[in-house]
Amino acid sequence: DEAVFLRKKITLLRAFSLLIGSMVGSGIFISPKGVLKNSGSVGFSLVVWFACGLLSMFGALCYAELGTRITKSGGHYIYILETLGPLPSFLFLWAEFFAIRPANSAVVSLAFGRYMLEPFFAPCAAPVPAVKLVSLLGYYTVLTLNSWSVTWSARLQTALSVVKLLALALIIVPGMILLAQGHTKNFQDAFDRQSLVLDKLPLAFYAGMFAYSGWFQASFVREELVRPERNIPLAVIVSVITVIVGYMLTNVSYYTVLGTQDVLASPAVAVSFVQRAFKSLISVVPVLVALSCFGTMNGGIFTFSRTLFVASREGQWPPLFSMIHIRRHTPLPAVMLMFPLVTAMVCIGDIYHLLNFFSFSRWLFIGLATLGLIVHRHRHPELRSPFKVPLFVPVSFTVICLFTVAMSFYSDPVNISIGCTMVLSGFPVYYLIIHRQMSNRCHYLTHKLQLLLEVVQQEVKTY
Repeated sequence: DEAVFLRKKITLLRAFSLLIGSMVGSGIFISPKGVLKNSGSVGFSLVVWFACGLLSMFGALCYAELGTRITKSGGHYIYILETLGPLPSFLFLWAEFFAIRPANSAVVSLAFGRYMLEPFFAPCAAPVPAVKLVSLLGYYTVLTLNSWSVTWSARLQTALSVVKLLALALIIVPGMILLAQGHTKNFQDAFDRQSLVLDKLPLAFYAGMFAYSGWFQASFVREELVRPERNIPLAVIVSVITVIVGYMLTNVSYYTVLGTQDVLASPAVAVSFVQRAFKSLISVVPVLVALSCFGTMNGGIFTFSRTLFVASREGQWPPLFSMIHIRRHTPLPAVMLMFPLVTAMVCIGDIYHLLNFFSFSRWLFIGLATLGLIVHRHRHPELRSPFKVPLFVPVSFTVICLFTVAMSFYSDPVNISIGCTMVLSGFPVYYLIIHRQMSNRCHYLTHKLQLLLEVVQQEVKTY
């Protein structure tokens, strides 16, 4: 009896929780190893962490302005579409669906499974099949929740954001106490230049930026935000500052307790930290970390389903995925589409190979999106945005992103080449399929799936 469309249910608190919940996840608990391994020393790794935070702030400010200029949901996809055109936006969508998003979800899911099982198998490592099984169960749980209710998904994200900040506090506090007591031996000769390998630095940045990734999530749900012109800039600025401070203190705590070799040898840095510093919490912290990863999975599914929804509405994805459940008011087909690829990557994937694999494509298209902001300003000088950043912010962010992407070919040519091939494979698909109308058989299949899933096209556009 009522119109079917995505309601505006994301308040400022929920937007803040979405950003915090997306950023603080598996990254801070698994990326310290990748950052240290590729930066070479404690001092340089801390510099990388701060530089990644500053770079994330630049990117978040650019996306905040894009979110006030372009009033549609969809994040990277819609920004590239509106500023650079349909071909690069489809290449992003192609790479995001087949490489970036499933690999990212698999990394977070595997971290969830590893930390969830860690207390039951310590001091031994959890069996790999068991980790993958628990990882998939966690992912399917979040998938079901996002199919069921937007409100409950948002409430879960808010609750888990509190859990994430508590997990960081339980690592920061004992580390700071030990540092105040004079435990500084692990910081001696912190900037060892002999261990610095410049061509590995892009991989260190990839690991660090993975931990910060999530600052762009509010742009994916722009049409569902209450007062987006005000809440997007406010939410991204507060959340990114909060995460930068939390991450720097967390890494200092790690290095206060654990030496370089301990971090590099640990499959779960947070667990190794607690074993050494705070044994009474040995069974608590891994569970909190697992819940943090659970929240990141929830935020990822919540936002990427909106990308598929908008791409379908723009005619670059099958029309079924722009439909909404008639009673739940969730983009059910878009939510459900990812689970086969994520399942496959969890079953066959390794965390660090997956990390390098999807980071190339992700940062290439984020760089293109911020390049699009510069183009959009040039094309529409008459447009008065309620939020505007200095020009050097998008220029410097775009240059750094594209330079890091180019340098990564020297650092990890195999995985980066796979990612590049995945992006380029979208060219023939675009020219052979996107410009052609769908066959009657495809329309027939869409109609049958529509009846099965009880979904219809959005009746009211809210942008």
